[in-house]
Amino acid sequence: MKQIWLEDIEQKLLPQLQISSEQPYDPIVVHHVPKPWRLVGSGNYAAVVMHPSYPEIVVKVYAPGRPGLSEEKEVYQRLGKHEAFSECLHEGESYLVLRRLTGVTLYMCLRRGIPIPRKVLQDIDRALDYARSRGLSPHDVHGKNVMMKDGSGLVVDVSDFLKEEYCPMWDDLKRAYDRFYYPWIRRIPFPEFMLHLVRRGYRKWKKWILLFHHLNKK
Repeated sequence: MKQIWLEDIEQKLLPQLQISSEQPYDPIVVHHVPKPWRLVGSGNYAAVVMHPSYPEIVVKVYAPGRPGLSEEKEVYQRLGKHEAFSECLHEGESYLVLRRLTGVTLYMCLRRGIPIPRKVLQDIDRALDYARSRGLSPHDVHGKNVMMKDGSGLVVDVSDFLKEEYCPMWDDLKRAYDRFYYPWIRRIPFPEFMLHLVRRGYRKWKKWILLFHHLNKK
């Protein structure tokens, strides 16, 4: 089976897939995905696609000029096999083949009004503790990068886990869960524009906090 999907990736997907890095600090742009491959998602470094004949895997293709492939491979090597994380099944020159995780991201739970049990956050906490025990530093863990599957929590994106600085995103999300989500809004669907405003407000607030700390150090 591996040989079959490798041939499809190398001979059919990669020659026709069109992705580009237009601005160094913006997400990559996906121009074309050849059928029957379909786009699962895209981020700052790569596009993730899947093929209906191989539902157990996804292919993460890095855009030209974007770093991170070898670092992400190392993260998966350190993690080994763990129920809350994917695993790397193959490394190509510009792509990784990963075991596919299925479920609903916490971001989409908010969009659809799907309640998020506290156990999901506890599962993710334990998974991040495990990653730390393997010498990693969980980074960029937010609502679009974690998932709920059958009441359990999964971590979808580990590409930045080699960064050493502390990232507050997950701790901030848990505080928001305890303060606002669980007691008040867990069954209310949120429209896209409202979540976008919350995300923009969070980024601006964090910039002001960083500026305040910087000024206090002078």
